Amino acid sequence: MSDEPLPVSPPPLDPIVAPVPVAARPRAGWVVPLAAGVAGLIVGAGGVGLAWGLTGSGPMLASTPTSTAAATFTLTGTMEVAGATHWRRVSTQCEGTGGYDDIAEGTSVTVYSASGTVVGTGRLTNGVVFGSACSLSVVVEKVPVGADFFQVEVSHRGKLTLSAADAKAGKFAGSLG
Repeated sequence: MSDEPLPVSPPPLDPIVAPVPVAARPRAGWVVPLAAGVAGLIVGAGGVGLAWGLTGSGPMLASTPTSTAAATFTLTGTMEVAGATHWRRVSTQCEGTGGYDDIAEGTSVTVYSASGTVVGTGRLTNGVVFGSACSLSVVVEKVPVGADFFQVEVSHRGKLTLSAADAKAGKFAGSLG
């Protein structure tokens, strides 16, 4: 063996990777300004909405509901079937019989305006014996105010006219028999 040193080979080289030209790199420079703009819009709109909410100002939408509900009342009164032979007891209540059998719990009641337009519908309820008569309650809810008088029809028995003041005071009174 010789004392001569062995030749030292240089360490292996990494493969050469060509640098990517600057023009070929994807541009991400628009992402940050866009995100900042969107965040600014959200914060600004939220601030304006908060200010409007706290002060009660701001735009009113055309479809915002307002308190335009028409004033109404409940028309009440009685419908009576007179004469002991024209009505009968049913449990704790009473109702018409024979030619008056359409006068009973649930019978329709129609309220008309002065011009003849239907302005409310209701029904008869709670028939009670009162002397020799059967008296049923008339209840028609949500009758609009504003008319001078109303016409009320129970079943098909024809219209009875009463003043608006009497209608509001619960003074409707019809009778048969």
